Amino acid sequence: MTLDKIWVYCEGGADGVATITLEMLAKAREVAGTVEAFCGGDGAACAAELGDHGATAVYSTGDLGGRMQGVSVASAVAAAVSSGSVAAPDAFLLGTTYDGRDVAARLSVKLDASVLSNVVDLRLDGDRLVGVEPVFGGTINVTSRFTNGGPDIWLVRPKSFEPSAVGGPPAESVELPVPDLGAAGGAVVLDRFTEESEGPKLDEAAIVVSGGRGLGSAEAYSMIEQLAKELGAAPGASRAIVDAGWVPYSYQVGQTGKVVKPTVYIACGISGATQHLVGMKGSKNIIAINKDSEAPIFAVADLGIVGDVHKVVPKLTEALEGR
Repeated sequence: MTLDKIWVYCEGGADGVATITLEMLAKAREVAGTVEAFCGGDGAACAAELGDHGATAVYSTGDLGGRMQGVSVASAVAAAVSSGSVAAPDAFLLGTTYDGRDVAARLSVKLDASVLSNVVDLRLDGDRLVGVEPVFGGTINVTSRFTNGGPDIWLVRPKSFEPSAVGGPPAESVELPVPDLGAAGGAVVLDRFTEESEGPKLDEAAIVVSGGRGLGSAEAYSMIEQLAKELGAAPGASRAIVDAGWVPYSYQVGQTGKVVKPTVYIACGISGATQHLVGMKGSKNIIAINKDSEAPIFAVADLGIVGDVHKVVPKLTEALEGR
């Protein structure tokens, strides 16, 4: 048995549709007979990629004129569903992102529907979805389901599912009218700041090199960046050194940072607190470098090096430079 229909919130990425959207489309195809998407802006622009990943239609707001995604998208979708002009889906899937959480919260209010967040898996139990969520810092997984009549609203953690194309035709583009937004529609995005970076994006990189408190100082983080450069990797960090101001928040790997799932993850001077493990334990190969042989990071590592990062990392970088 499958659900009749699921709607997936589509977000834009650097080169088209965001990866989190494609991940959710793959899961939605497993549990629903019909998969459709909804977005803010021009739906026709992403119809081909969405169709390639199984969406048969994309409902969009049209040009937002600089307005916030959450206000416009939630209002348009709620108005269409409430009026019956569009058949309500059994569930909405949205990514645990800034825009995803904003849209989900507003949809919840407008449709009087509950939200379950931070979901890492979804499966069918009869004719309803059951979600799996990590709690207590990721040490325990719990399963939850809605007991109301729906539609269900699920916020999905990035990297929970593998995206896969099915080669479908472009999704049909349907524009939804945006109702009067009142005072909430007064907020307009005036400018966007994009932090400059080189190399692959942290949450999409095949190799990630992260540094932690064991580095000892902000200046020592440069050796993490150098090793990452030699490997064509993305540099990452533990929450401890982000909180200390050594590196920007955008570098943080963990429960309250980025969730990564690279082929190789190298943890340098990171003890392995649960908060950090939640964000990287799905990596295919984990290499840990730490002078404390009892550090929790070694429990999840495929290869552990007990040693001083200030000696091991430069030697590794030197060896790579000499290839």
